[in-house]
Amino acid sequence: MTQQAASDLLWDHWREGRLLAALPPDLAPADRAAAYRIQALLEPRSAEPLYGWKIAATSLAGQRHIGADGPLAGRLLAERVLPADAPVPLAGNQMRVAEPEVAFRMGADLPPRAEPYAVAEVMAAVDTAHPAIEFPDSRLEAFERAGEAALIADNACAHLFVLGPPAPEGWRALDLAAMPTRIGAEGRAPHEGRGGNALDDPRLALTWLANALSGQGLSLRRGEVVTTGTTTVPLPVEAGDVVRAELGGLGELTVRVGV
Repeated sequence: MTQQAASDLLWDHWREGRLLAALPPDLAPADRAAAYRIQALLEPRSAEPLYGWKIAATSLAGQRHIGADGPLAGRLLAERVLPADAPVPLAGNQMRVAEPEVAFRMGADLPPRAEPYAVAEVMAAVDTAHPAIEFPDSRLEAFERAGEAALIADNACAHLFVLGPPAPEGWRALDLAAMPTRIGAEGRAPHEGRGGNALDDPRLALTWLANALSGQGLSLRRGEVVTTGTTTVPLPVEAGDVVRAELGGLGELTVRVGV
């Protein structure tokens, strides 16, 4: 019941657009395992099957920023995935940043097993690669100091997500680690990076997720989308911005920020 109460509290704050100073001590998860159990209670609240997964804190700088010991996994709920031609609302968003990411759509299930998945196995299960933009957020005030367990319970800062078109044929031959990326909006300098800012290589990030889910007894399923972490420093955004992400040979994605 404690885990359900924690989930209910976070969900109510998301639904009402309110911030929470912190999870009360009697509801706060003690470790990652307890936090993921709280996070899992999000799924029954969605009217649609799980859209996919996000990976947060995929760089050492990102981990230091939020006090995490490693990457964090979060669920992408279908209701929070927006088409590219829809404005991205900022109402209630305290982070107000956009992140350019490499996303993969799975073409086969990766069920839980005792033996870790290798990168080649995971990539063989991928159908398509995509440019993507995530607009993260948290219901926790001072999320940078909330601690990794609280952030996992709050869905690893998953909020709104836009998936771009499939990458052209031949994308598997790209050096995704070295791939140049950038994100910008009119009137300010773009942020530049590379694919390797996501756990050294987006393919490694995807493999980390497959094994993290396997360790929880969960499958990474056919049709699910995984976004593998920001490839640049997050770009601050404001209402009215037209945000453009360029992810090397994977393609480009442009979205408009609403109010």
